[in-house]
Amino acid sequence: MYNGRDMTELSMMAKTDWKNDELAFFHHSFQQIVPYLNTEGQVIQREIVEEIQNRGGLKNLKTE
Repeated sequence: MYNGRDMTELSMMAKTDWKNDELAFFHHSFQQIVPYLNTEGQVIQREIVEEIQNRGGLKNLKTE
């Protein structure tokens, strides 16, 4: 189970400053609710995906 910073705190930070486990957790969470995301949620999800890709993809996203 995820035991880290919540979205309120993370939303005030650049995605580049997120830990790998935070990216992985929120990526999975957003994937579950994609049909219900508003425009702001879609932007956040896209930024998370882009940061994961910048780090080499999910397979290379080792949790800390």
